[in-house]
Amino acid sequence: MSPLCESFLTATQCDRMEPYFPLRAMVCEQCHLVQLAEYVAPSEIFSDYAYFSSYSPSWVAHAKAYCTAITKRLGLGPESEIVEIASNDGYLLQHFLALGIPALGIEPAANVAAVAIRKGIDTRIDFFGTRLARTLVADGRQADLIIGNNVLAQVPDLNDFTAGLAILLKPDGVVTLEFPHLQRLISETQFDTIYHEHFSYFSLLTIERLAARHDLKIIDVEALPTHGGSLRVYLARASSVRPQESAVSKLLHEERRFGLERMETYSAFAARIRRTKRDLLALLIGLRNSGKSICAYGAPGKGNTLLNYCGIGPDFLDFTVDRNPHKHGRFTPGMHIPILPVSAIDAARPDFVLILPWNLQAEITRQMRHIAGWGGRFIVPIPTPRIVEPEDIR
Repeated sequence: MSPLCESFLTATQCDRMEPYFPLRAMVCEQCHLVQLAEYVAPSEIFSDYAYFSSYSPSWVAHAKAYCTAITKRLGLGPESEIVEIASNDGYLLQHFLALGIPALGIEPAANVAAVAIRKGIDTRIDFFGTRLARTLVADGRQADLIIGNNVLAQVPDLNDFTAGLAILLKPDGVVTLEFPHLQRLISETQFDTIYHEHFSYFSLLTIERLAARHDLKIIDVEALPTHGGSLRVYLARASSVRPQESAVSKLLHEERRFGLERMETYSAFAARIRRTKRDLLALLIGLRNSGKSICAYGAPGKGNTLLNYCGIGPDFLDFTVDRNPHKHGRFTPGMHIPILPVSAIDAARPDFVLILPWNLQAEITRQMRHIAGWGGRFIVPIPTPRIVEPEDIR
């Protein structure tokens, strides 16, 4: 049982009843898609959202590199049509504007979209699917490039979403989708990336089946380091002359060899999750019993899955910090750990800093390397809980 991972609370709300929902991932024995049940509608989750992409410099740099590369690869220019779904605060589309290429963002969270609009990015506040795709086409808009970074997992109706992509895409257009790779999630015990805001967890095998249902095909795939290991999948219409690169068949073969079409792979994963929980709690209990002070860095969605599943509250962590000022003065869902500005770490000088967004550990340890000056060290919880000296991370 877990609360919604982005439902940060005020002090008053901490003294009220808090909704919890089952957090149980299930896998289909036929298509091997991993999904959660839809306990809460996306309109409730994303109407007022606390996640702003631009607060991660490494993610903005990742987006900029993508824009430069895809512009060259597809020969995009001022006459091209680009649409990004779940465009957030304009972290990505701002780079296309700098290149002189017009782009449309689609973002359902009005508070986040407002930031993009202030940057001069054309943004439509809406959810994407067949309804909106048909409306855009009727308005004379079809896309040479459709971008969906870390949005597919947040869509409860995958078929409606994918059908919308096919409707909006020009005959020779390209879709790129980025999402955490299920194989990496399992192999590295990244269970904390499972939370209610993410309805689905993908392998290339499941994407291939989903695309084929809607007359789309995979033409290329890239492995990315983001979010603990992601895929960037390139789709085109099934009728497109664009060829399929060899990387596609290689990864499909690797996923089958890993066991993503065998149910025992998933049940073995569950046992490793429980072991990681025990190991992390044993580490924290030992440090606390020896008088050490511990705080956390970050208040990401994955962190709240970790904290709630392991039962790590203020009895373990004095506070956590985050660069996003929208979270300051609030408390984490479920465990009610106070969220403070990053400067609170310098003021408190804790013995240990637990890195909750462990996928950004290199970025965070560069920012916070100075904790070595008072003997501070980091704790990285995934894939195996461990203590890391500041100088050990490059």
